[in-house]
Amino acid sequence: MTEVADLTRELVAIPSHDDETKAGDFVEEWLRAETDADVTRDETGNVVARKGPSASDGPSLALVGHHDVVPPADSQVTDDGAYVVEERGGRLYGRGTADMKGAVAAAMLAFRDANPAGELVFASFVGEETGGEGARAAIDDGFAPDCAIVAEGSTNYSTEGVTDVVVAHKGRRASTVTARGSAAHASEPEAGVNAVYRACDAVDVIRNLEFPVAEVFGERLRGSVAVTGIDGGSAWNVVPEDCEVVVDERTVPGERADLKRVEDIEGVEWTVGQDLPPMECDDEAFAEAVLAAAREAQSGAPELVTKPHATDAGWLAQAGTSCVVCGASEPGEAHTEDESVSVEVLERCYDIYRGAAERVGR
Repeated sequence: MTEVADLTRELVAIPSHDDETKAGDFVEEWLRAETDADVTRDETGNVVARKGPSASDGPSLALVGHHDVVPPADSQVTDDGAYVVEERGGRLYGRGTADMKGAVAAAMLAFRDANPAGELVFASFVGEETGGEGARAAIDDGFAPDCAIVAEGSTNYSTEGVTDVVVAHKGRRASTVTARGSAAHASEPEAGVNAVYRACDAVDVIRNLEFPVAEVFGERLRGSVAVTGIDGGSAWNVVPEDCEVVVDERTVPGERADLKRVEDIEGVEWTVGQDLPPMECDDEAFAEAVLAAAREAQSGAPELVTKPHATDAGWLAQAGTSCVVCGASEPGEAHTEDESVSVEVLERCYDIYRGAAERVGR
């Protein structure tokens, strides 16, 4: 096993789906033992380390990850509560291997070994899987690197076996359309106002919305809107007085779908529950520098690409940090019962992160 694989195994084995404390302890203690960096741990549980020249001497670059994970399947937990980690066929299997403790381990090692051109920052946040609580807390506390590589998945996006550089990704806005009417006995439906009918009218509006499109450095990203649930009515013989429609919207930088149009229907209200921002890189020179590091680290031909999933890069970009996403996870690996990551790609990510740290700002 390589150093990055061994470190990944240690980190993945630590449960962190409902309490990230022990995983954060491990990351913090490793950084203090293995580096001379300035290491801090905030009240939220984020671990941040800094080294290299002062940020005033040149652009600062952050290697950003998260050490929380989604709840594991029963097969991914041992009898004593640790996470199962196995190696098979050059891959590590276990909850968090792909999303994203493997990339965190690669970033930790790259942070230790790099001779950066400017200030180099390592950050592992909590709460990414539950809406970016860690990233938002860090930003509120002044976390503001000039540039960041967020180590979420970008492998196999342009071509099988290639780790690409993501310059834009979608956000996610979750909302609810609530339709209200008045109840009546179903034998006399005209005596009431059917909330389900009003909800259906709202669904028709949603189905006919235009999806916005964004373009970043020549790469196109198209938004989407989908009704993913509907709930209304109390009994088969009662005209329903309320009905709720759940909407999943994937947003892109710039314009958004005009969901508020449903409120033109009488008795219909639209409310937003969660709004994870999209990301677009605003610094093409930075993106090209990371792409150059990615090209040096592999025999394939990585490209600038887009990604359908929201990440903490959205929060950072919204706060003014120029971001790209680059990491080991492949499409379809995250959050699965057989989640896994390629050891070879983890080693590649180490090379990319170290190469970018030594290139950006020179």
